[in-house]
Amino acid sequence: MTNTDNPYGGLAEDDAHAGDQWAFGTGFTAALAGVDTALPVGIDQDDLALYCQMLGDDALVAAQRLIQWSTAAPELEEEMALANIALDLLGQARLLLARAGQVDGSGRDEDAFAYLRDAREFRNVCLAETPNGDFAHAVVRLLVLSAWRLALFTRLADTADPVLAAVAAKGSKELAYHREYAVRWTLRLGDGTPESRDRMTAALDQVWPLTGELFATHPVEARLADQGAAVDPAGVRAEVGEVVARVLVAATLEVPPAVPVPEPTGRAGLHGPELAAMLHEMQSVARAHPEATW
Repeated sequence: MTNTDNPYGGLAEDDAHAGDQWAFGTGFTAALAGVDTALPVGIDQDDLALYCQMLGDDALVAAQRLIQWSTAAPELEEEMALANIALDLLGQARLLLARAGQVDGSGRDEDAFAYLRDAREFRNVCLAETPNGDFAHAVVRLLVLSAWRLALFTRLADTADPVLAAVAAKGSKELAYHREYAVRWTLRLGDGTPESRDRMTAALDQVWPLTGELFATHPVEARLADQGAAVDPAGVRAEVGEVVARVLVAATLEVPPAVPVPEPTGRAGLHGPELAAMLHEMQSVARAHPEATW
């Protein structure tokens, strides 16, 4: 079976480009090379492009926050683990943003999406962009985001768009590890010393108010869900809440009450100043040298 018949095969090829890492100006092989990217009949082109951008932005921004832990994690092993999780998310972002540019007809590649947009043009959920706090904050944020994203990707593996389905099938395996990593540290810190428990409690207080947006349904998600090409995030709330609650109970932490679902904010391009500051740092080289290669 060729990669044209099996998009996942194209995404899973590790032999020819095993060392590729996504970075501005490096000229790596196109993200969707070898994959049949034809748009299935019955799927709205503009909606699919924006949906891929949403999921790609979630991954890109969350990865950048994790990368900021380099040299700052409590142990070298955890620094490496967080960096590897960030690389997984960057890989997902690369594929999703490349798909967005291919579907919307603009021809933009993943570099253009990542480095040449302002904060107002990003469509990530606000939880992904929250500034780093202590390590407990990173653990709680990762626990919630990975549980939520895994629930979405598990369902997206059956989506009508073969490229998105392939990305989700591959990404689900990565996200299962991300969630497992966060669970281990939640148990260790929550049921650890009084200091670690206090820090986890404070982290929950900071992260939990932002969880409502994860389950807010954007009109694009609703329309694509009707076309079999997206997942309505409202439909995964019960599962994600149950998973997170079980972990918190096992960690002897109090389960916060459910947060009301607001109107989409980050999905609508409404962000705090922290995202603009993060993008300024992330995009500085690309903005200064837009045609550079090395």
